[in-house]
Amino acid sequence: MIIASMRNPYQLYPHDYLMKPIIDMVPEFLRPNHFTVIRMILTPLVLILLLLEIYDYGVPLFIIVAFTDAIDGSLARWRRQVTQWGTFYDPIADKLLILSVILLILIQHVNPLIAYIIIGLEVLMVIGGWYKRRNGAKMQANVWGKIKMLLQFFGVMFLLLSLWLGVDMFIPISNGTLILAVLFAIVALLTYSL
Repeated sequence: MIIASMRNPYQLYPHDYLMKPIIDMVPEFLRPNHFTVIRMILTPLVLILLLLEIYDYGVPLFIIVAFTDAIDGSLARWRRQVTQWGTFYDPIADKLLILSVILLILIQHVNPLIAYIIIGLEVLMVIGGWYKRRNGAKMQANVWGKIKMLLQFFGVMFLLLSLWLGVDMFIPISNGTLILAVLFAIVALLTYSL
């Protein structure tokens, strides 16, 4: 088996230490994969609320659902519950949430070119990761991909906050954050998928 990354899957990231008080509150019967499934189930509800412009519920729900990504990863590493299923489906759940909101909101309200570039890079990463996994590589997230996802989340969140609260100042912040996310996506693509 080819190993794409020598990183120990249980090695904690810096944000895991910040998440520790939250992880300690998660009941033992809840496993990291439960949070991934919750994210998959709630993503369509987020999209419906945003599509109907019910921002009072849609934006907070988006933030909560996106936060389940931080919970499931930290929970898996702290409790040593990393699974093959989770390493495969967690990034898919993330991409479904972020990319669907980008398709729904970003293209309408910001620069559609940024949205298309983000989506194109994500598709390339999925294809590259699938190809490497098919050829026996053991795939793991890398720090560039984590930073990229965090920047995408904040970029989308700033845009949603602008729509919800009517604060136009958040739009250029959203644009800048998403452009930075594109740069990190390129680095993640080169280090993870190619």
